[in-house]
Amino acid sequence: MKQKNESELTFWDHLDELRATLIRIVCVVVALMLLSFFFKDELFHIILMPKDNDFYIYRFFAWVGNVLHLSGLETNDFQVRLINTKLSGQFLMHMNVSFYAGIILASPYILYQLFRFVSPALYENEKHYSVRVITWGYVLFLLGVLFSYFLIFPFTFRFLALYQVSTEVENTITIDSYIDTLTMLSLMMGITFEIPILAWLFAKLGFLTAEFMTRYRKHALVISLVIAAIITPTSDVFTLLMVTFPMFILYEASILIVRKSGK
Repeated sequence: MKQKNESELTFWDHLDELRATLIRIVCVVVALMLLSFFFKDELFHIILMPKDNDFYIYRFFAWVGNVLHLSGLETNDFQVRLINTKLSGQFLMHMNVSFYAGIILASPYILYQLFRFVSPALYENEKHYSVRVITWGYVLFLLGVLFSYFLIFPFTFRFLALYQVSTEVENTITIDSYIDTLTMLSLMMGITFEIPILAWLFAKLGFLTAEFMTRYRKHALVISLVIAAIITPTSDVFTLLMVTFPMFILYEASILIVRKSGK
């Protein structure tokens, strides 16, 4: 019997294909989740490294401070102990983190399967654009997550964990609060690094022009400074500028992308 073309598939055929795609995705996520679960020590070692004062990012900025004679970048000895307040808290946290790690590890396969499902409905030029958008969107999101882990979260955690309104009030940080803050900042920076992709999309839809973005460049710089001040509540200007600079570079790159897409 002649095999059906994609255009001849019925609604139920598409539904069966979607179900098979979702089953493959779930199987891979579960397998990688179990793999992450069994590598508990390595997984949580990576997650908990920013809470120690010997984290190499702290040492690097301390070295930069000594070289440039900048105060506020030195790493003072600090010790933050994380606690658990629930009977099953640590086990559930282990399960949740393993699940998130499984999704992150399986994300390239998930994107491939989803694109494989929708690609027959796209024209050739749409497939070309879709591959580029998905690839660059994924890379930029990962860069944002890494930027958060290596720069934003360590200094934010150190500042907030050591901040005291009074010496009579001692900070007691729960593991839930630590993981939630790490996840929130990583997600925020991952989305922030999608600015070039969003700018390209809005330009293609006719909502954004390079002239408009150039006209409001100074406003974008001020907004970047405000966002950096909110997500990195540290007292030194150097860290504030280190966070603002990549965001403004993304804005400038977006202008070039929008101008090129306009042509």
